[in-house]
Amino acid sequence: MNIDKKSGIFLIIIVALLAVIMGMGMSRNGDHGSSGMHEMMESDEKQGTITLSGADVMFLQMMIPHHQQAVDISNLALAKSKDSELIALATNIRDEQKSEITQMKLWLSQANADLDMGHSMGDSMGGMLTEVELNDLDAATGTEFDLLWLKGMTNHHDGALHMTTMIKDASNVDIKLFGENVVTAQTAQNKQMNLMITRLSK
Repeated sequence: MNIDKKSGIFLIIIVALLAVIMGMGMSRNGDHGSSGMHEMMESDEKQGTITLSGADVMFLQMMIPHHQQAVDISNLALAKSKDSELIALATNIRDEQKSEITQMKLWLSQANADLDMGHSMGDSMGGMLTEVELNDLDAATGTEFDLLWLKGMTNHHDGALHMTTMIKDASNVDIKLFGENVVTAQTAQNKQMNLMITRLSK
């Protein structure tokens, strides 16, 4: 078959273009071998996927409403108490636990887990104030309120400390550290509240 000069040049250009395209494809494949895995890992991080055990998930699902009650009764203290130390403590507890609620919800979202267990967990969460206790706290004033609040929050913290045993051996480093931080913070707060109870009981 005879190929004129123009056709020959055209064919050369096509072959050259095909070579370039194939070379780019091979380069991409090569890059995927070395950096592609890194890119996929980055993508997973952007999606925020993490692995949590069943115990981790249950702990977070239980601790979120537990923390929320602490936030609620801390807000009540800020509205009713006149004791400066109690107000400062309630502010600290509220801010600290609101931040932790946000983090716990994020972890559950990243693990594609529900934010709650789908049924009441009140009986499983130690230290939660009952409806009667909440009503008594709401009705109290002055030193009576302060003492009821301190005793209620101390018991509430005790319940949280007990719940952290669920994740003491967590394989997820962040979850394990979270539990340890809860223990450190709330143990110190309980010691402070016990001293405050002694002070206000005189």
